[in-house]
Amino acid sequence: MVGFCSLLFCGQKVMRPGKSWESADMATEKGRDRHRASGDTAQEQGLDLEPPVRMEEEKEVMEEMEVEERVVEIEHPLPCLSESDTQGIIKGRDLFGYVGIEAVLDQMRRKTMKAGFEFNIMVVGQSGLGKSTLVNTLFKSKVSRKSCTPNYEEKISKTVHLQSVSHIIEEKGVKMKLTVIDTPGFGDQINNENCWEPIVQYVNEQYEKYLKEELNVNRKKRIPDSRVHCCVYFLPATGHWLRPIDVEFMRRLGKIVSILPVIAKADTLTLEERLEFKQRIRQDLQANGIRVYPQKEYDEDAEDRILNDKIRENIPFAVVGTDKEHQVNGNKVLGRKTKWGIIEVENIAHCEFAHLRDLLIRSHLQDLKDVTHNIHYETYRVKRLNESNANGVVLSPLTLENGTLEKSDAESHL
Repeated sequence: MVGFCSLLFCGQKVMRPGKSWESADMATEKGRDRHRASGDTAQEQGLDLEPPVRMEEEKEVMEEMEVEERVVEIEHPLPCLSESDTQGIIKGRDLFGYVGIEAVLDQMRRKTMKAGFEFNIMVVGQSGLGKSTLVNTLFKSKVSRKSCTPNYEEKISKTVHLQSVSHIIEEKGVKMKLTVIDTPGFGDQINNENCWEPIVQYVNEQYEKYLKEELNVNRKKRIPDSRVHCCVYFLPATGHWLRPIDVEFMRRLGKIVSILPVIAKADTLTLEERLEFKQRIRQDLQANGIRVYPQKEYDEDAEDRILNDKIRENIPFAVVGTDKEHQVNGNKVLGRKTKWGIIEVENIAHCEFAHLRDLLIRSHLQDLKDVTHNIHYETYRVKRLNESNANGVVLSPLTLENGTLEKSDAESHL
């Protein structure tokens, strides 16, 4: 009966066309009367009667019902996970109880805090733009090469020498190995032709070191990461357009590393001059096809796009650096004291240092590392492997030129 109701509900007929239950019963009764009335005649004539109509109809109906029920069971199976549904999302309300998946975040946090992480930042710009001071201000400690070198004497180098210094910075149990790469001599010569080549070579050397470690048969559990995660390029506050050396450097370096341009010593410009200068720089960047961080094509979702659009509207950041504190309304603040007042470094109404710090450390530090690994390093790796396959030779490290790298291995614990 249940099967019959389900068949009626689905609009499917179990009787043959033109018949119903009532007509079947009436036909059966009439058939019995005819059978009784003509029984003797049939016997006399020697005719063989067909089986009773009632039994035939019931048998056919039962067979059709069984077939239809089997079809319905096949077309409408019980709700269960099929092979194609194994990728479905099971949310918390669908679980029978607490599983503990969220504890994975705590496990990752504990492992990261134990191992620590690395961040390598390069500062590029001509002498006197406050590169060392700004790096010290960013990390609120003396981490620049100038601050770490005893009896340091400012000398204009005849060539570009890359020098790096590493520190272990610890804050609330989190350890970070910070490496600051300085480029003394860049842009300080009368003839600055090809002054960016040592920097390009240094960046590629770090990619080559990482690639060699990956290709080793017995790889280290954790490969040391000396790749440049961000290059902060210092622009002099001229108030005009980008210089040819600025355009050429950012065009070449933007293809292999994340570049972040900043206007150094922005307190020398008025607010109107600063706004006009930033607009001109953005126009120059777009006209010359220079890609600076963060790039639009790397936005992962709408939330990232909204956040990065605000950053792109403010690039280049107009910054002021200092490591000296002054009293302002009873509070100690980092600032530069002048005759007409104190320029507060961390006050967004005075300069955009806070935006730069938030980008580099508080919001996009991990993204900078991801872009370096997944985009710039991956591009270099594919290029080197294709070259190796084409030439049929084993990968070899890049040839190091004398005097292109002077790295300080001394590390300080802050």
